[in-house]
Amino acid sequence: MTESPSLEGQLLLAMPGIGDPRFERAVILMCQHNAEGAMGLVINKPFQKLSVADLLGQLEVDAGEELEDVVVHAGGPVEPSRGFVVHSTDYEQPSTLQVTESIALTATIEILRDIAEGRGPARALVALGYAGWAPGQLDRELTKHGWLSAPATDALIFETPLEKKWTRAMTSIGIDVRMLSGEAGHA
Repeated sequence: MTESPSLEGQLLLAMPGIGDPRFERAVILMCQHNAEGAMGLVINKPFQKLSVADLLGQLEVDAGEELEDVVVHAGGPVEPSRGFVVHSTDYEQPSTLQVTESIALTATIEILRDIAEGRGPARALVALGYAGWAPGQLDRELTKHGWLSAPATDALIFETPLEKKWTRAMTSIGIDVRMLSGEAGHA
């Protein structure tokens, strides 16, 4: 079996009827995809009713009022207590992973402190947990037509409301979601 091209820096879009309620209508920013496996963050589902200010409070970091309404995302079912920040590339630490030319990922408490103090990236999305695949697992899933890929854009990641990200991502690759069905056809 030939290996699929890397989806790193792309969005992974769940098709209707994917068969896993955790990923129903999910939009996943793929941060890594190579021979060792794949890792991404769901960017369109809230983590319960947790705000970034609430999360910072739990970490004993003082947060300003401007973070009270900023939602924490449910990044995926793996390690839901582990935090990640998807952000603009104007901010960097030694552990920062550049995902695309304009999007990076940092998973340290320092970035959260910097955000709270107004020294963080211009744009950021905070997530708890991630979606992970063993070597070859995502490539096999892609052959079963449960996923589509789309370009990751700053507007889709940082500006689009959660409930519109899946539809807008599908539209960006020419798919009218009204024409999709989770049911298999029969001849």
